Amino acid sequence: MTGTSPSDFAKRLDKTADDTEALLGRLLADDILHDEIARPKRLMDAMRYSSLNGGKRLRPFLVVESAAVFGIPREAALLVGAALECIHCYSLIHDDLPAMDNSDLRRGRPTLHKKTDDATAILAGDGLLTLAFDIVTRDEIHRDANVRLLLTRALARCAGIGGMVGGQILDLAGEGRFGGNEPIDVARIQQMKTGALLRYGCIAGALLGQASQKEYQALDDYGRALGEAFQIADDLLDVEGDAAALGKPAGADAALGKTTFVTQLGIEGAKQRVRDLLARADGAVSIFGDRAAVLQAAARFVAERKN
Repeated sequence: MTGTSPSDFAKRLDKTADDTEALLGRLLADDILHDEIARPKRLMDAMRYSSLNGGKRLRPFLVVESAAVFGIPREAALLVGAALECIHCYSLIHDDLPAMDNSDLRRGRPTLHKKTDDATAILAGDGLLTLAFDIVTRDEIHRDANVRLLLTRALARCAGIGGMVGGQILDLAGEGRFGGNEPIDVARIQQMKTGALLRYGCIAGALLGQASQKEYQALDDYGRALGEAFQIADDLLDVEGDAAALGKPAGADAALGKTTFVTQLGIEGAKQRVRDLLARADGAVSIFGDRAAVLQAAARFVAERKN
């Protein structure tokens, strides 16, 4: 057990979600920035529709709490978290498109391409992706330009070909989209498609805090365990959850013929794997003592979540 009660954890999570919402609202305002020519209304409305008013903001929360271990100012960590959330929201827009997962519902309301059209959704995703790199390079994040460089490079690698985007194409290949019978490595797909951005939320705090190699490795190990636990919990929810709680259709993985942790391990095997990962996450950050209490509670939250 950690020193953070469920109610205290929930308050901290909600506070970061509220702060992230307010910050994204300012970043996605209609005001034109230096070197911008215009902010087209249709594009901005679409970007706001898909990034505001929804989600637990777990990824920004991980940035804020991993940075708090090193005493980093909350405002700086929130900016990095907002950049990460822009990447996450862009990926959801593109995931939902007919050419990808073909989803009609996200967070309990129509997906962006259903609300508008495919072209607007694609461009809104592109807009959020590029805005993320505008945000993460800002001077307010850290006085040391090398820290900002490391944050930016790590974000590109976690979000790009060796991370989320690469994982997305492996996931589609696993559905048989491209023909052939390629072997499916569920763990590898998870590490890239889902786990990479969650891991970034953890190592971002270490980069902001200019952590030692040992401290960085501890947060890296924690992030990898948490990311896998998140995906297994997601796979379990797809089987055992209901659409009202999830805010999206249940059973989508089975409908698409996806191989998941549940199809490979079975329900009980998947639940045991989550328990093992929770212990691994707890152990990884134990070097920080009481400063790791919220991160340990976050791993438990991920393992036990209902939506």
